[in-house]
Amino acid sequence: MMMTGGIIAAGEGRRLREGGFSVPKPLVPVGGVPLVEGVVRNFLAANIASLTVIVNEDERECVQWLAARFPALDIRWIVRTTASSLESFSRVLGAAPSGPIVVSTVDAWCRPADFARFVEAARRRPPDAVVLAVTPLVDDEAPLWATLDEHGRIQRLGGDGGDVVTAGIYVVPERVRALAPPPGLGWLREFLAWLVTSGEMVYGEMIECVVDVDRAADVAVAEAMARQFSGGDV
Repeated sequence: MMMTGGIIAAGEGRRLREGGFSVPKPLVPVGGVPLVEGVVRNFLAANIASLTVIVNEDERECVQWLAARFPALDIRWIVRTTASSLESFSRVLGAAPSGPIVVSTVDAWCRPADFARFVEAARRRPPDAVVLAVTPLVDDEAPLWATLDEHGRIQRLGGDGGDVVTAGIYVVPERVRALAPPPGLGWLREFLAWLVTSGEMVYGEMIECVVDVDRAADVAVAEAMARQFSGGDV
């Protein structure tokens, strides 16, 4: 089935503001390219041009900016300040057209070619499977570790260690989109761990270099990677 895309961009960006950035988090530049534009480019590289985007109520300027930058894109907007990453994720899943969806957080910086390869790898998994991008690059204060079996199926999410960490990019099939999280889950990582423990098929597909851009230091790391790859397909 045709995949649509979703972008979670409703975070406050507090640590980036503390690092000296005055623009909303989705507009923080990496190598001169705002984070949200970089994610849109990722989706376009994967031939996904129908997007559902959530921003918080203090980021309304992102709506006008992105609409002007990509006037031909089919974008559904959700402007809402949410209580958690899980609420943002659930609202994107609920507002997007039916079918499988690829969801990326706005701060998951990677090369478009790597993103496209991840989507193609996810298409080869069983159609009812959830597929998470995972990476060996641990660049997060509180990484979500994943332990995989020899076939790439995730056996455990969370804990103090594992094979790789999740990278903020998810493929969710239609059937799983309809599942209601059990009461008491507050964060997206808790929902993903629940999927694993409840026996859902959850696979990991590797993206070698993904930077979780939460701090000024993360911007510097992503820019260094962009320069490193500038001689190739950035």
